Amino acid sequence: MAVTLEGGCRVSDMREGEPVVNGTLRIWNQIGKATGAQAISLRVMEFAPGLSPGIRNGDCDEILYVLGDENQALEITIRIDDNEHRIGGDTGIYMRPRQTFVINNPNENPVVVISSRCPDPAATPEFVAPAAAFSSPSDSEGSPIFQLRNRAPQSTADRWYRVLVDDEVGSEQVTQFVGSIPPGRAPDHFHTYEEVLFILKGEGRMWAGQTNTSIGPGSCIFLPKRQVHCVENTGNGELRLLGVFYPAGSPSVRYEA
Repeated sequence: MAVTLEGGCRVSDMREGEPVVNGTLRIWNQIGKATGAQAISLRVMEFAPGLSPGIRNGDCDEILYVLGDENQALEITIRIDDNEHRIGGDTGIYMRPRQTFVINNPNENPVVVISSRCPDPAATPEFVAPAAAFSSPSDSEGSPIFQLRNRAPQSTADRWYRVLVDDEVGSEQVTQFVGSIPPGRAPDHFHTYEEVLFILKGEGRMWAGQTNTSIGPGSCIFLPKRQVHCVENTGNGELRLLGVFYPAGSPSVRYEA
């Protein structure tokens, strides 16, 4: 069950609630205007094996992240309008307004993609008929696809982050990054932007002011602007998270509470 903490911080599970279903695709809407956000959203998209319906973006930036699979070498094909790319897990993708994408999943298991849209259109998904066939993938320069392992890490104190999508690659409104948090709790702080987090690995607690709740892999978190917060790593190893915030900027900019 979703938990609302101080200031409107919201924590839910990735498959909480009833999904929207279309063909091989299931979508769980976890964060958006309907849950208190002003401009950012987070939805969990699960693609079963096979060819998905086409999903058309609205008049907003949409940032995707394909989750990795530690048990198999994941590989899927994504078509964005007329361009096709063969990609694996732990990959960030920048979707421009009004672009359409289709995913072909040849694996035995479903593939999960985390989507954030800014500004949140607060509308039901717009599905279109999938392409009839997939041709050879394109490896053209300037593609909006960025693998985590190819992005340089940046350090802040005892933690690191890697930016996948920001204004340098064309997303003037939204920034996407993956961050690593060591065991322990950092000082409380706040940002001047709305932010969503998705926990990739590790266990911890989400603090908002004086309130807190447990988090783990699959936790979806919404942080309003200027909400005092902290992610505490209660385990012995790394806590890794996916973060997206709006307006765009640097993940290292924070203000002490």
